[in-house]
Amino acid sequence: MLTAGFTAYRYSDLYKATAFWKMGKKLVKLPATEVDMTAAKYTTQRVQAPHLTGFWLKLFVMLIEAPIIGSMILILLKNKNRITEILKNTVIPEAPMFIPEFPPKESEPDIFCLEEDGKPEERVELALQCLPDYNPGCIWITDPTAPFRYWKIRDYAYAYKSKLTTPSQVAEHFISAIEESNNKNPLAPLLISYDPDEVKRQADASTQRFKEGSELSILDGIFIAVKDDIDCYPYPSKGGTTWFHELRQVKNDAVCVSRLRNCGAVLVGKTTMHELALGTTGNNANFGTTRNPHAPDRYTGGSSSGSAAIVACGLCSAALGTDGGGSVRIPSSLCGVVGLKTTYGRTDMKGLLYHSGTVAIVGPITATVEDAILVYAAILGSSPAERVSLKPALPCLPNLSSYENWCSTGSLRLGKYTEWFNDVFSTEISDKCEDILNQLSEKHGCKTIEIVIPELHEMFIAHVVSIGSEALSQLNPDLEDGKLARLTYDSRINLALFRTYSASDYIAAQCLRRRLMHFYMEIFKKVDIIVTPTTAMTAPIISPTALTVGETNMWVSGSLMRFVLAGNLLGFPAISVPVGYDKQGLPIGMQLIGRPWCEASILRLAAAIEETCAGPKKKPVQFYDILKGNLM
Repeated sequence: MLTAGFTAYRYSDLYKATAFWKMGKKLVKLPATEVDMTAAKYTTQRVQAPHLTGFWLKLFVMLIEAPIIGSMILILLKNKNRITEILKNTVIPEAPMFIPEFPPKESEPDIFCLEEDGKPEERVELALQCLPDYNPGCIWITDPTAPFRYWKIRDYAYAYKSKLTTPSQVAEHFISAIEESNNKNPLAPLLISYDPDEVKRQADASTQRFKEGSELSILDGIFIAVKDDIDCYPYPSKGGTTWFHELRQVKNDAVCVSRLRNCGAVLVGKTTMHELALGTTGNNANFGTTRNPHAPDRYTGGSSSGSAAIVACGLCSAALGTDGGGSVRIPSSLCGVVGLKTTYGRTDMKGLLYHSGTVAIVGPITATVEDAILVYAAILGSSPAERVSLKPALPCLPNLSSYENWCSTGSLRLGKYTEWFNDVFSTEISDKCEDILNQLSEKHGCKTIEIVIPELHEMFIAHVVSIGSEALSQLNPDLEDGKLARLTYDSRINLALFRTYSASDYIAAQCLRRRLMHFYMEIFKKVDIIVTPTTAMTAPIISPTALTVGETNMWVSGSLMRFVLAGNLLGFPAISVPVGYDKQGLPIGMQLIGRPWCEASILRLAAAIEETCAGPKKKPVQFYDILKGNLM
């Protein structure tokens, strides 16, 4: 695995590694994973790469795509970020783990189990039974002093059944709001592909079902958007590019979309996204960059940028996103909504642009936790192949239907790695999340336990090599005939870096995956949920030149991804739940990471945070009330 041409580096101060000599070079061999994790020393990690936009971005792309000088620049960047040190100059004793491998599921208290093979509308009906009693009393309150709240899916369903409005009327409000949004200056697009006639057709069909008393589920007539890398017939799947739809025709819905359609959802179109999901800000120079509804001069986060924004501004109750490196949780946190990343393999990926990787899932973005539960119940269900390889446990939901059921929240043990938890751009983020932990202790009796997580920088490297290699393997056949030159500049930088990863680099990353899985499963013997801020910063400012040319800012990407990668590399379920705002009024999210297949536990804790700890919500600057028809 090692060659003589590399310098030996010390892997980590945590280990008393065994030194040996090979071909005249001193190398370090790591011990097996039976180590004292409490001896780990946290080191603040910052991605070392230039922040570029405008002319300098174009020049940098030209240089790194040049045959010789490009290789030299990329080698330098990899060395500065210890990629070569960790992947090539270190012996990793663990065998590779090419997909997440999970032990048997731990038991969870007060849960409802669902059948994967059942109809999605039947699962949604069971999910309804998990929720607290519904009180429609505030649905038509006109008191201007009442605190802001998002309409829930059950609010829409009640309004439809009570004939207060119809899906067709809501469709008219939606279409008017989209028209207004598209005419904003500066440009703030939400949808890449959208047909108002198709929205009306679906809404009219739902309205007719309500007239006949034959609605399909609680999701009937609920407006849901779909990220542009998920197939939703009849719209093309462009993946945020200008050309991907030319190579791949959409003939059917993705499995997850089909399940929502079977529940009667109104699928409004394809949301904007960071091109090919290769970024975390949501910047897209092809179709325009979606702006944060709370602060239009700031990013939404990405790559599921439009999905988070369209929910945050009130136009949809839910949206589907994909999460290969925090791409559901990051924009949800920055936009002040809920984003659920399920256990790897819990949802079927058929019909997605990236359908065969080992780090990504499709997940819901919603305004509230209860809406996340309902949409999750509709879309869950492993593929036939993953049922064989992963042997998933039965999907479960938390029983939140009574006070007695809520009491089991207090039995959850929360793990906090303080040094990592506090490694944020502003202490407002860590202070707000710390306050939530204190409230969980006071109001629910949750116990917070100090933990230590080794090798977090190694996690970052193993993830970027895994997701980069897997993305490139799927994109390579389509990047011929000048297609690469039609990508945005930041996508081309990422792809140039991905091309430098060798087969041995990928194998080393999978060895690290097994090693890291061991560390986390040891931690999960002591705690039920690991808690962190979702991101290390609130929404970053959009550079004006980035709107037309694009931008590469690895420091921002590293800050946005700092806490999210275990969910992807190791496949754990995780959720971002809004917990408050900084002094500038920008949303702060808190992340809950659970054991494999334990979505019920993180949903239970997220519901407790939302219900009793997070405080009042702030109405976004850009907000549309399509239930009542008010454009704000």
